[in-house]
Amino acid sequence: MSEAVWITGIGLVSSLGEGEAPHLAALQDAASRPAVDEAGFAPFPIHPLPALALDSQIPKKGDQRQMEPWQRLGTYAAGLALDHAGARALAADMHLVVAAGGGERDVALDETICRELATLPPGEAGPLLNGRLANGLRPTLFLAQLSNLLAGNISIVHGVTGSSRTFMGEESAGADAVRIAAARLAEGRGETALVGGAYVAGRWDMLLLFGTSGALWRDGWVPLAERGPGGVVMGSAGAFLVLETARHARARGARGLAKLSAIRTGTARRRSDDTARAEAGRLAEGLPLRPGYAVFSGASGASDPLAEEAAFLADLAAAGPAPGPVRHTTDLLGHAVEATFPANLALAALALRAGLVPQALVTGFGLWRGEALALLEPIAEEAGA
Repeated sequence: MSEAVWITGIGLVSSLGEGEAPHLAALQDAASRPAVDEAGFAPFPIHPLPALALDSQIPKKGDQRQMEPWQRLGTYAAGLALDHAGARALAADMHLVVAAGGGERDVALDETICRELATLPPGEAGPLLNGRLANGLRPTLFLAQLSNLLAGNISIVHGVTGSSRTFMGEESAGADAVRIAAARLAEGRGETALVGGAYVAGRWDMLLLFGTSGALWRDGWVPLAERGPGGVVMGSAGAFLVLETARHARARGARGLAKLSAIRTGTARRRSDDTARAEAGRLAEGLPLRPGYAVFSGASGASDPLAEEAAFLADLAAAGPAPGPVRHTTDLLGHAVEATFPANLALAALALRAGLVPQALVTGFGLWRGEALALLEPIAEEAGA
């Protein structure tokens, strides 16, 4: 990166609450327990959304009504980030990069089709499925599922009208969104960017999707360290960051939260020696880690990626310098798919700003594929640079 890039604002909403205060308090309290709903989507516990004063960030009721919950959450969190950075006046020229999945499925139709398919021999299932999907789905449902609607709503509601990009692809989407936004600023293709994502855990369609793979934890919530296979607890989160070149931030007198020194993404083939552990090791090459650096782990709880990350961190510690603590943020927020990596960057930036850690390594390991690393450093060292 030729231009230094700072995080100058965060908009973070999770089951813990919204904004800086509840999340910083959770980071400071080692005994902090998350908010969990164990009954609403039993047998799967989730981290639910808190009540939001939507009017404060999405003032028009018509805008609120036409958005699905994940869009409202993302638009709300994006507004929080702009306010936190004091960057409302910069929105017209700001890059917008959004990581998002699709909208909600018609669960009632899905259930009807599944009941019908269960009574048919395999040879008759395909034609029935095609016919029911063609005739049963509302055309507007496809429009509501478009992930770029979140970017469009943020542009409309908050006036962010620079370039706009949308990423899909589960956990990797969130990491790549931040990487691309930071790269554009570092290369001199702009001064500010708003980047992030949103995910709502309270969706039967997504819980059934992940649940059929055996990834989800069942019954009562316990910390990640006490879970076995099938250890993922989904979490609702909206996470947006305002990224800004250091030069621009200084010129307007903005106090940054953290310097984004490096961000790297990759995808292991999961064949032979090309493992997530090895890919993360390649991504970590040359990172200027200092003794006592803290790790903000993006591990979801899925057993194989969790083991790969643990092995990678052991490799990193053996090569030196000695690390500080590892914080599995899923214990606080749950796993929020596309929003996970931006949310963990936000937590790490808050910890740095508060002086809780000397340096932060943020990891991303997807439920199946996708590895990412980011290094955050205090901005105090940049004074006068």
